[in-house]
Amino acid sequence: MAETAPFGRGRLRRLFGLDRSGPPPRQTRGGAPLNPWTLPNLVGYARLAALPVFLYLAFESGDGRSSAAALVFALISAGDYLDGFLARVTGQYSRLGAALDPLVDRLTILSGAAVCWHFDLLPRWALALLVAREVAMLVLAQYGLRHGVEIAVNWPGRISVFPIMGGIFLALLVAGWVPAALLIAGVLLAISATGLYAREGLRTVRAGAAPGRTQS
Repeated sequence: MAETAPFGRGRLRRLFGLDRSGPPPRQTRGGAPLNPWTLPNLVGYARLAALPVFLYLAFESGDGRSSAAALVFALISAGDYLDGFLARVTGQYSRLGAALDPLVDRLTILSGAAVCWHFDLLPRWALALLVAREVAMLVLAQYGLRHGVEIAVNWPGRISVFPIMGGIFLALLVAGWVPAALLIAGVLLAISATGLYAREGLRTVRAGAAPGRTQS
């Protein structure tokens, strides 16, 4: 009963994103309508519009440390969880939302990395690895699109977002080793996730090209 009741344990785990088992919603799959006007997508548009505000506040601060910029960055970052939660609560999934959410996440991380690089707020070698990882993910995404491969987000990739964004957020406020440690931990998780994505993608492509199999 706990798994099927509206507010049972299984239902709550799915609503809060702790249970990601099962196939992706049919509204997010290739060929489905874009359906741009959903509540989760409105959150995505607001996050996207807030990025120039964050960059303006950060670069106008003089040294990169700005409570206003940090607050805007935190709100943009929190929107990543909010739009997913709203999609699960309302059932308003969309193919546009499935593409918009990771795009805004990457733009948020890259915007924060640009500020931290410019003002030397975090180790530049870690920021360089972070940017290289994001570029690698774009290459993998293009490879997947060309071969009709859709790979579900893995847990290292999902978890890595929190220390990366947390490290950037703290670096906008204070100096010290904690922001750097968070960033490095997040980058290591993100790199391991990228390796898993690449392995799974190649495995899927090879399986689809095997004799007797048809590629979807």
